[in-house]
Amino acid sequence: MKFINRETELNFLNDKWAKKNPHFIVIYGKRRVGKTELIKQFIKEKPAVYFLADKRTSLEQLRELGRIMGTYFKDSLLEKQGFEEWLDVFRFLKERDGNHFVFVVDEYPYLVEIDKAISSLFQKGWDEYLKDSKIFLILSGSSISMMESEVLIYKSPLYGRRTGQILLKPLSFKESRKFFPHKNFEEFLSIFSVTGGIPAYLFQIDPNLSLEENIEKKIFLKTEFLHNEVEFILKEEIREPKNYLSILKAISWGKRKFGEIVNETGLQKNVLTKYLNTLEKLQVTEKEVPVTEKNPQKSRKGLYQISDNFFRFWFQYVFPYKSDLEIGRFNEVFRKIKESFQILEATVYEKVCRETIWDLSDKIFRFERVGRWWEKEREIDIVGLNQETKEIIFGEAKWSQKPVGINIFLDLKKKAKSVQWHRGRRKEYYILFSKSGFTKDMKELAKKEKVFLVEQNKLISEKF
Repeated sequence: MKFINRETELNFLNDKWAKKNPHFIVIYGKRRVGKTELIKQFIKEKPAVYFLADKRTSLEQLRELGRIMGTYFKDSLLEKQGFEEWLDVFRFLKERDGNHFVFVVDEYPYLVEIDKAISSLFQKGWDEYLKDSKIFLILSGSSISMMESEVLIYKSPLYGRRTGQILLKPLSFKESRKFFPHKNFEEFLSIFSVTGGIPAYLFQIDPNLSLEENIEKKIFLKTEFLHNEVEFILKEEIREPKNYLSILKAISWGKRKFGEIVNETGLQKNVLTKYLNTLEKLQVTEKEVPVTEKNPQKSRKGLYQISDNFFRFWFQYVFPYKSDLEIGRFNEVFRKIKESFQILEATVYEKVCRETIWDLSDKIFRFERVGRWWEKEREIDIVGLNQETKEIIFGEAKWSQKPVGINIFLDLKKKAKSVQWHRGRRKEYYILFSKSGFTKDMKELAKKEKVFLVEQNKLISEKF
């Protein structure tokens, strides 16, 4: 398996390692995001023991860890008998602290599930045995909420012990594209609309097959792991997947306001609030508010959306048609995809454009925030702003077969007048994104006014 990107995270770990001090590093992030692969790349050619926790009893896992460490340190007695308790592990490592050494515990939340005192034991182990050693300890986990509650927040037993942490996020569109360097922009955006920036999903896509063939062979077939991936993740992370499935289905089918989700699911408001907070912590959904809102957390204009591309695709084209897919009626589902997939691509393209504009800040101005703006029936795809300098940029993203013309720009200027943010005191800029380029008239106009033009995701004209 090839390792793509994550240079920043890998450099961070290697810089810490080079100092030869004791370190306690926390690595966490949603499932399939590439935590284990990052760790494997880091410990390659370093003295290290890697232990993957699971749901067996503590004693069974300690014996397994003893076998692994016994083999590594050539201790036949330990290899045969294993450890009796976790403090024995830390004592053993302290006694063999002659060289710089990495000890990795992956999927640490599983240990917490079977032993609520485990974090207190690790606290004691670090304080009494490892903090003055040459041990490089890594705790990794996919349950973001549990990693925070057990390791990172103030009330956690291990709070204050870590010397660094990495919240590993999905790859950006630009980073993900490295998986398919020979695909053109439009081809890859279609793939990205299905997989998002999750490495495990990107690896499932066969570049020699069409997107339709990949969807059929890798997602629609009930024997493939992507077919039930969403349900598996929800069952791993939460106790009542049925209600979460209903919420996510409602959002994926356009019920984005809180009240709409209540009506669609029949859940009580206080219960729904709890579920939505959980989904946000899992990085499956997000609450979007107009970017100009002064207090985003208190805004009543919030709209909920599925932030994970694969979850969005799955809830639109797999979950509602499970019966058809079960008996191999793929044509019926592909008909639904052909009817609406371009809308899905357009949504993803808007997000890619908001990602792209951050890369253009050195040519425009330093952005503090980038997002969408809407009010009643008016909406602007991209708005970037700087509160200190009172600069703002308005943008539209068009996923269309036709080149963007002057009419789109004039409509954008008209909508921008409705944005009250620092009216009369702000400096305005404009930017247009287009899959299919721009008309000759629009290119000429861009030279005369403050208009940046971006074809696909590359700047083709700029105002100096």
